[in-house]
Amino acid sequence: MNEPRDPALETLAVWAGEDGPTLQGATQVPVVHSVSFGYHDVDHWRDVALGRREGHIYGRNTNPTVQAFEQKVRALEGAEAATSFATGMAAISNTLFTLLAPGQRVVSVKDTYGGTNKVFTEFLPGFGVDVELCETTDLEAIEAEVGRGCQLLYLESPTNPTCKVLDIERLAGAAHRAGATVVVDNTFATPINQNPLTLGADLVVHSATKYLGGHADALGGAAVGRADLVERIYHFREINGATLHPEAAYLLLRGMKTLGLRIARQNQSALTIARHLDAHPFVSAVFYPGLEGHPGHAVARRQMRGFGGMLSFELKGGFDAVRTFLPRLRYAHRAANLGAVETVVAPPATGSHVELTAEERAAMGIPESLVRYSVGIEDVDDLIADLDRALDFTAERHGTKEQA
Repeated sequence: MNEPRDPALETLAVWAGEDGPTLQGATQVPVVHSVSFGYHDVDHWRDVALGRREGHIYGRNTNPTVQAFEQKVRALEGAEAATSFATGMAAISNTLFTLLAPGQRVVSVKDTYGGTNKVFTEFLPGFGVDVELCETTDLEAIEAEVGRGCQLLYLESPTNPTCKVLDIERLAGAAHRAGATVVVDNTFATPINQNPLTLGADLVVHSATKYLGGHADALGGAAVGRADLVERIYHFREINGATLHPEAAYLLLRGMKTLGLRIARQNQSALTIARHLDAHPFVSAVFYPGLEGHPGHAVARRQMRGFGGMLSFELKGGFDAVRTFLPRLRYAHRAANLGAVETVVAPPATGSHVELTAEERAAMGIPESLVRYSVGIEDVDDLIADLDRALDFTAERHGTKEQA
């Protein structure tokens, strides 16, 4: 008799977290809107409240629909435990504020999502936390700062929006030698392409709003990893109240069932588009780890199963060219989002790093001429033709005939 095999990630995306009993045998996880959960027996109620028995007490703490979402993310990342949040930034900020205290030190990189960068530069210092942001690609500098002593190393790979790649295993090893906890934002890669816990991370955070949900219709976040750390983060969240709504949890669960299919398509299309843009005369640079010329390509090949659906590229002609280019795209939402089934496009100045000034973006290596392009599931030839039309139109107005 054949032994049962471990399920693939694509199978877990469909089935994980959904193997418990449901109302009247429903094949889909029901949306439980109840704020509270009642118990006839007081001793049973107390046991659930104290965590001695399974169950739910109050919606700010736990909810059956939300719990199913948490279990699905936990399974996909191969984690011991998971907890959820109302947004991706709630997941990031709750994790940081749980694990850091006044007088402690966190090391990270300059290339992080704009909201994360604001937590590092504006909020944590106000609470007496020492923050050191290193050059993203200077691994020796990161290791040196970690070696000076820190409680937390926070990484993002690939980075938003320039798609830099960090050697998670190497940096996690340095952090653990210094006694630090390692947190990795895995939003861009998704669990389909990368599992940071297997590379040495202690915790993984996600903006579930993006690829996990995949349909741009639900906000959410998650933190998964070591059970002792997740329990602390959950306690911070349950008291401070950044709770994931059950309706959003249901939409995220539904979206995650097609995660494997979507990511496979987006991986393939993004690589094709990146190679095409790399040869276009009006594009001065393309940032995508799947390109052989990308500085992080070798590391990405080692730690990722796919290179992701996100890329960015720099236009000749500066921000004026970006203004001309974006409205000419037919198959792309001009919006501050990513990871959806539709292609989404935005410059960092209005999207990922709108909270920062042009000078702050420049200091992070983000030029104003950069365009972040989240590849959807449309036909790749249609997307390339759409890009070419917009690029050629822009080149005629901001470049030369040779560039067009």
